[in-house]
Amino acid sequence: MKNAISLTQNNLAEIATHITSPTYSRNDLEIGIVHVGVGGFHRAHQAFYTNKLQETKNANEWAICGVGLREGDRKIYDVLKKQDGLYSLIIKHPDGNIETSIIGSIKDILLSVDDPKAVVQRMANPQTKIVSLTITEGGYNFDASTGEFNFNNTDIQHELQNPDDPKTVFGYLTAALKKRWDSALPAFTIMSCDNIEHNGDVTQKMVMSFAKKQNPDLAQWIENNVSFPNSMVDRITPVTTQADIEYLEKEYGLKDEWPVTCEPFIQWVIEDDFSNGRPELEKVGVQFVPNVKPYEKMKLRLLNAGHSVLGILGALHGHQTINACMEDATFVKYLRTFMDIEATPTLDQLEGIDLDTYKDSLEARFANPNIKDSVSRICSESSAKLPKFLIATLSDNLESHNSIEFATLVIASWCYYSDKQLNKDGQPIEVIDAMAKELHEAAKQTSSDPLSFIKQKSIFGNLADNERFANQYKEKIAKIYNDTDIKKHMKEMI
Repeated sequence: MKNAISLTQNNLAEIATHITSPTYSRNDLEIGIVHVGVGGFHRAHQAFYTNKLQETKNANEWAICGVGLREGDRKIYDVLKKQDGLYSLIIKHPDGNIETSIIGSIKDILLSVDDPKAVVQRMANPQTKIVSLTITEGGYNFDASTGEFNFNNTDIQHELQNPDDPKTVFGYLTAALKKRWDSALPAFTIMSCDNIEHNGDVTQKMVMSFAKKQNPDLAQWIENNVSFPNSMVDRITPVTTQADIEYLEKEYGLKDEWPVTCEPFIQWVIEDDFSNGRPELEKVGVQFVPNVKPYEKMKLRLLNAGHSVLGILGALHGHQTINACMEDATFVKYLRTFMDIEATPTLDQLEGIDLDTYKDSLEARFANPNIKDSVSRICSESSAKLPKFLIATLSDNLESHNSIEFATLVIASWCYYSDKQLNKDGQPIEVIDAMAKELHEAAKQTSSDPLSFIKQKSIFGNLADNERFANQYKEKIAKIYNDTDIKKHMKEMI
C-alpha cells in the first residue's frame, strides 16, 4: 500500500476525491466562536453542526477557534495545528455502515499555557460573538454539596489578585470581557455545552460569583450584557482508538492522528437567548426553544444516569463496554426498570416527546455494537457526574417517597469500586477521577463505618443523614461486600 496522505489543507483537494470534505472555502471563514475544550464531544457535536451550516455557503462568519487551557490539551493542540484544524469524523451505525467525512469548521487552535494573551485577544476580538465551553462538570469549580463557587482553588486565588494573568476559564472570560467593556464593544454570549442540568444558569452563577469578587464594576456590566443560554447536547462519542486511526489508513490511505468516532444520533436544544447574534443552526437541525430545562433534565436523568448505571455495575461485573452490558439481559432489564420507576417520575412535562419511545431509542443506542463505548470512559470522573445525573434523581425520589433502591445499589457499588478497585473476578479496575484518592480513603473505612463513603458532603450533601436512604445503602453495602456477584443482586431486584 502506498504511503498514507496526511490530513492537511494542502492535501484536502486530493482527499476530497474519496472522502466527503468541506466544499466551502475555508480561507473565507472568519472566527465567530471561541470554544474552550476541544475534545471528542465538541468535534462530534458543535463543530459537526457548524461544518454542516457552513456547507450552506451562508455562514462564513461562524468558524471556530479552539482553545486548550491545560498542559493536558497539548496533544490535541499539536495534532490540530499540524492538520490545519481538520479532522475525520467516523459515524458508526448499528447495522455496520460507516460514514466518514472531513470536518473543516475549526479554523484555528490556541493553547493558553503557551500564549495566554493570544487567548484573551481572540475572545476580545470584535468578530467573536460566542464563547462556548465543554470543560466537563469539574471545570465549573463549584462545590457539589452547596452549589457555590469554590474560592479555595489556588488558581482562582491567583486570578483574583492578578486579573491580567488568567489560569482558569473564569479568569480568561473576565479578562476578555473587560477588554470589550473598555473598548465599548458588545459582549459575547457564554454558551455551555456540558452535561450539567441548567448548564447556562450554572455558568452564569459561577462567572458572576468570580467576577463580583474580582471586579464588581465589571460584574455589573456582565450581568447587564452577557447571555448564558441553557442547552441540551447529545451524541455518544467514545474515546478514539488506534483501530480507528488504522481504519482510515487502510480504508482511505489517510493519516489522521486524532479522528473522532460517534453514533449517528445527534441532538442539540438551545434557549434562544444570545447577546450578540448567533449562527442559524436551526437550518441544520438544532432546536431553539424558550425553555430547555425539561429537555436537559430528561437527557441527564435517562441517558447520562443510565450510562452511569450500566458503567458502574458493568465495571464490577467485568463487562468492558456499554454494548456488552446491553447484550446481557439482566443489565437491560435493570436499566429499563431504573428508567421507568426511578428516573421517569422525576421528569417534567415534555411537549412533543414520547418518553417510552425515547427510552427505547436509548436502549438501541447503548446497544450499538460498533460504538464499543468503554465502561472506563463512562465511569471516569464519577465524582463530578453522579451528583448531577444520579444523586439528584435519588434526592427527588426521597422527597416524593418513590423508589430509590436501583440508584442506591449503584452508589453502594461505586463505594466498592472505589475501595477495592477490582471486579467480581479479582481483575483490577482503573479508577479515573480527580477525587480518586478521597473516594478510596472514604470507601476503605466502610468496614468500620458503613456510611463513610456517603459522608463525603462535597458529593452527597447531607444524604447520609436521611434515615431511609442510609438504611437502604447499608443493606446494599452489606450484600456487595459479602458477595461481589453484582449480577446476582441485580436479579433479586428485577
